[in-house]
Amino acid sequence: MSFPGTEEDVKWGNDLCFLVAKKMFCVTSLDGSGGTSFKVTGEEFDELSSTDKFVPAPYMARHKWLLIKNHSKLTQKEWKHFVKQSYELVKAKLPKKTKIDWNLPI
Repeated sequence: MSFPGTEEDVKWGNDLCFLVAKKMFCVTSLDGSGGTSFKVTGEEFDELSSTDKFVPAPYMARHKWLLIKNHSKLTQKEWKHFVKQSYELVKAKLPKKTKIDWNLPI
């Protein structure tokens, strides 16, 4: 919630979604059973989806989203990196007018 323009919303009954300008950048299950998904770079997607930590996120893999089911497989530093990077990747795709309307850094 510390990133500019971040909001949260519950979708699909059990998923806490973090959004920037109404666009999701991180999704986690409220009860912890579904894991957490976020967007990564194309290079990271190919590399990380072949490890035992991540799987391609259902419905979102074509957009380079990964799912991690076991949260303890990432360090605090890795979590910060992936969530911030996902935010930045989603924000970068927003139209300039949207960034201005939401007072986001351009």
